[in-house]
Amino acid sequence: MKSKLKSILYKLLAGTIGNLLVFLQPKKAKELSKDRITLIHKNKNSMTISERLMRAALVTKLDKIEDHEAIREANRNFWLNKSATELFSETEDGFEKDFLPNCAFIFKKLKKELAKTNSKEKFTTVVEVGTGNGDVLNWLSEEFPNINRFVGIDLSADQININNAKFHANKRLEFVAADAFEWVQEHGQSHTIFVSSRGVLEYFIESRLQEFLIEINNLGNTFFVAIEPNGGDHDFEKTLNSQLYGNEPSFSHNYPHLFKNAGFSLWHFSQQPWLGGKDMQTFVGAKS
Repeated sequence: MKSKLKSILYKLLAGTIGNLLVFLQPKKAKELSKDRITLIHKNKNSMTISERLMRAALVTKLDKIEDHEAIREANRNFWLNKSATELFSETEDGFEKDFLPNCAFIFKKLKKELAKTNSKEKFTTVVEVGTGNGDVLNWLSEEFPNINRFVGIDLSADQININNAKFHANKRLEFVAADAFEWVQEHGQSHTIFVSSRGVLEYFIESRLQEFLIEINNLGNTFFVAIEPNGGDHDFEKTLNSQLYGNEPSFSHNYPHLFKNAGFSLWHFSQQPWLGGKDMQTFVGAKS
């Protein structure tokens, strides 16, 4: 009850004081809203109270977008530019506050699945699609000491350069600036574990994601661990197709359906509220 009242009060303040601050400080408002994704996801801990109220007011004024192809292009362009690096830095605490307490469990389950495989079928590589600041990939290299190669792929060349410098001492890590689909087409191989962590596949348009999963399944013996957000109103039983969610917006995909459609079998599926909000965090474990 308290959290609901707090949310109502915050929206009221954003609608009054936030809008007033936007009017009085147009330069600051322009700076906060220089690009859509940063505006939505900027770490509130790095903002003053007035900036938070302005941000909330600005988010309510965002134009609604329905064109899926336009959304795909806009989101891709964001992750290619300098703002993506700023956002990775802003949200760096997400590894400690979200990933470790809420997501690490699925990799314990992965270890059990790997233990069931034929001892001769050793998995040699982990590929993280959308590696961001590299913290998850570095953690995975510690959790899976028997795997020799860990590749982090990201569209942001600037972030990849930062990661290579940050983790230069870990010789098992390799960071590559590339389109993940194109990288898999050229370098993908069997006995690879693919990973996406907390908001990567949501930027793929549905048809492209389906093709990507089929491409990976066709490599042969592979595993995939996907940790992805979904809109809270996306009922997978009733809606097989992807739908828009959030203010970015991005795509809420029916992950169980897409993985099965690509030829994978699922060894895990679960959901939990994402960061206490109305959206869901979806966990999928799949194998070819």
